[in-house]
Amino acid sequence: MDEYGSETYGERWADVYDDWVGARLGPEVTGASVECLAELASGGNVLELAIGTGRVALPLAERGLEVHGIDASEAMVAKLREKPGGDAIPVTISDFADVGVEGEFALIFIVFNTLFGLTSQEEQIRCFRNVAGRLSADGVFVVEAFVPDVTRFEDGQTVRAVRAEADHVEFEVSQHDLAAQTVHSQHVVITEEGTRLLPVHLRYAWPSELDLMARLAGLRLRDRWGGWDRSPFTSASGTHVSVYARDH
Repeated sequence: MDEYGSETYGERWADVYDDWVGARLGPEVTGASVECLAELASGGNVLELAIGTGRVALPLAERGLEVHGIDASEAMVAKLREKPGGDAIPVTISDFADVGVEGEFALIFIVFNTLFGLTSQEEQIRCFRNVAGRLSADGVFVVEAFVPDVTRFEDGQTVRAVRAEADHVEFEVSQHDLAAQTVHSQHVVITEEGTRLLPVHLRYAWPSELDLMARLAGLRLRDRWGGWDRSPFTSASGTHVSVYARDH
């Protein structure tokens, strides 16, 4: 495989992303996220980091919000453009850590663990700092991410079956570097037509580490929930939705 870069995930996953992610999460999860984000935007301008195929951005725009996006993958954005309303959303092709757009936003958000697609702590901190520079005075930065579970790995690796049918097999192979907090995975799809590799590289962070990154950027944690339904975040939560605001 060529060197993994900021655009690699989107370029490899674009044509299957809606089936793998949108369909598997289900309309209930997407609907709850849109409802929560629309309320947090309070009618102001919205920016989605890693907008992808528009799973969340398009429903927000349909509510009358002015939505902008950033994505490193032209293939992902092409899928967005194919959908009704997709041509109306301004999208900057860029590494989302740059937050390379003009203006201020009442809401900046990144969903489905994508912040961890920045594969170093330095890049994640840079993202927080650049987000802080684009937030309006009362704006918020919303991050949806998983809570790391290192027990899923044995000897720094794991192999997990995803789907096994007569003519279709999918499995995930992952290597874990505990010291670097990185996971390099391949989703392997085998069919009668051949084999396809869908790579994912990430650098995970615990919620407390994200809070420190926010502090370094002049932001503070305002709310943290166990999901988009605003359920309490507890030690048993596998995911979190964290809302950061300026540290006035």
